[in-house]
Amino acid sequence: MPRFANDGYELAYLDEGDRQGAPVLLVHGFASSMRVNWIDPGWVETLTKAGYRVIAYDHRGHGESDKPREGAAYTPQAMGGDGFALLDSLGLTSAVWFGYSMGARVSAFAALARPDRVTRLVLGGLGLGLVEGVGDWDPIAAALRAPSLDDVIHARGRMFRAFADRTRSDRAALAACIETSRAELAMDEVRRIAQPTLVGVGTEDDIAGSAQALADLLPNGRAFAIERRDHMLAVGDRTFKAAVLDFLKA
Repeated sequence: MPRFANDGYELAYLDEGDRQGAPVLLVHGFASSMRVNWIDPGWVETLTKAGYRVIAYDHRGHGESDKPREGAAYTPQAMGGDGFALLDSLGLTSAVWFGYSMGARVSAFAALARPDRVTRLVLGGLGLGLVEGVGDWDPIAAALRAPSLDDVIHARGRMFRAFADRTRSDRAALAACIETSRAELAMDEVRRIAQPTLVGVGTEDDIAGSAQALADLLPNGRAFAIERRDHMLAVGDRTFKAAVLDFLKA
C-alpha cells in the first residue's frame, strides 16, 4: 500500500479507478481497516466499476497505518484532517465522503468544518447516535486492555475484543481511539450540514441510532433502512450498495 504523511504519522491508502471519475473517499469504522470495511465487502470494486475514482485510507491506529497510543490523536477532527491531507496529496480539492460507523462520525465533522471540500455525504452505520451518542463504550476500552478475551464478560466488549484479536489489531491504540473518537455534534450543528446526505442503518443495528431521525435534521438528508442487518453486517449489504449508487447518480 502507498502511504502519505500527516501530523507526523504515516498512513496507508489506496487510490483506484478512473482518474477522471468523481472521487469518493471511503472512511472506515472503529477497529476495522480499509480492507475489512471496503475491499473485502466489495465496495471498491462496486464503485470503480460504476466509474468513480475510489480513495480510502487506514485511520491512524488501524490497519497498516501508524498506531499512536495517546487519546489526543483520535479526535474526529484529527482523523478528518487525515482525510483532507490525503486529498491534498492527490491534488484533489473535494470529494464525496463515505464513512461507516466511526468513519461516518469523522465524515460528518469534516463536512461541517470544510463544506467546500465535501460534495456529498454517505453516513453508514450511524444515525441519531451522531447527536445522542452510541452508548457507554468505556467497557469496550476495558475489554481491549484486558489480558485476554476470557477476562471479558461485557457482551459488546467481547464482540469488539474478539474482532480486534481476529484482525491482529493494536489493542492499546484502539482503546485510546475509542476514548476520544466519540465526540458528538449538537442538533444545530447537524442542521448546518447542507450537503446531500444519505444515512444508511441496519434495521437490527442496536448501536447507530435512528437513520430517519438523523436524516430529518439534515437539510438535504434521506434515510435508507438496510433490512435485517445489524451493525457488523450492514456495511456490505447489496441493497445498501444499490442505494448508494442511486444516491451518487442523483
